[in-house]
Amino acid sequence: MRIRTAIFGVYVLASAVGLAGLMWFVLSEVRPRHVALLQATMNDAAKLVAGALGGRDTLTRERTETWSVGVEGLKLEIWDETGRLVAPVDTAAAPAEAMIMVETPIYGRDGAEIGRVRLSRPRRSVNAVIWAERRKLAAVALVVAGTMLVAGWWIAHRLTVALGRLANYARAVRAGDDARPPTSRATEIAALGNAFEAMRRELEGKAYIERYTQALTHEIKSPLAGVRGAMEILEEDPPPEERARFFGHLRAETERMGRIVDRMLELTALESRREPGTREDVELGRMLIEQVAALRGGAEARQVRWELSGGDAEIVVFAERFLLGQAVFNLLQNAVEFSPRGGRIAVRITRSIGWANVVVEDDGAGVPAYALDRVFERFYSLPRPFGGRKSTGLGLPLVREIARLHGGEVSLGNRSEGGARAELRLPCGL
Repeated sequence: MRIRTAIFGVYVLASAVGLAGLMWFVLSEVRPRHVALLQATMNDAAKLVAGALGGRDTLTRERTETWSVGVEGLKLEIWDETGRLVAPVDTAAAPAEAMIMVETPIYGRDGAEIGRVRLSRPRRSVNAVIWAERRKLAAVALVVAGTMLVAGWWIAHRLTVALGRLANYARAVRAGDDARPPTSRATEIAALGNAFEAMRRELEGKAYIERYTQALTHEIKSPLAGVRGAMEILEEDPPPEERARFFGHLRAETERMGRIVDRMLELTALESRREPGTREDVELGRMLIEQVAALRGGAEARQVRWELSGGDAEIVVFAERFLLGQAVFNLLQNAVEFSPRGGRIAVRITRSIGWANVVVEDDGAGVPAYALDRVFERFYSLPRPFGGRKSTGLGLPLVREIARLHGGEVSLGNRSEGGARAELRLPCGL
């Protein structure tokens, strides 16, 4: 059974019992209260007649026959002190019917009772009024019951929708999606969502440390093995030229370990952030020229030429300048390292509705098919094609995190004519 059905069923049952009890009490009180009110009104009328007839010595028919009560169904009787009927005035005689009756004394000049006034009315005329009132109350009860049913269904629906959003959030967290806890005006639902989010962050933190520990251990094992091997050979006191070569190997491996640690610290700092730091308007064309200039020496050594287009379009993005510079630098550096000698790197900046695009294309061998789905994994790196060693494998993950912080995205694929194509997309104004 769905929780919405259970909640609605319990609500309907409790409401039905409460409303039925209330209506039974109200409907059962209609008759006695209406009769009591009618009797009070008739008693006041009888006292009024008795007061008008009082102050005499005796009651005679001639003195009372002019009295009449102009109410349909109401019967007036005046009796003297001997019990004789002096003045019957009947507008709707119904002697065989059950009557509602009130009676009050008439006092003479000396204060003695000289007669009585009796007013009566058939109960059937009262029943009609009572049943009319009961029908009105029943109609009101039906409207109230309908309103309560709609309100109950709405409450159950809203509650189950909120719980459904929590369930979807839990499923998204289990699937590894970047989900946010649902918001709700209900304090309990909001507190439950925040508790889930706190638990998710704590679990992610533990998993994050575990993943990074394993990855760092795996990546440092190789340079450590090289360092250990070189030290063992150096302990054997090799010839000077061999000693120099192994010292160079030690220097290269320690520098590699230093780069891995530094990059990992940068990536860890980025992944722990929810948004960029101080943002400012950054001209992509000018930034691109600056980063190309920083890499010009390495590119010229490999006789790689640059082709820039769109740099004068004055496309501006609102970003953290340093981080954006790092992202662009990494993409350009990858293009230089994978370009053949005498190759070409085409860099262009384009703009679409709401987006600025930085596209970097090279003439290298491209990305192997088996690596296309893994190039943004931490520590995953491909060997450089022209004698270069593998990198730290943290450059592209850094670019992806920088793009995420700015609400953008990055992609890497192959060109149909050969070579790789990287694209960094960032939100920008029109």
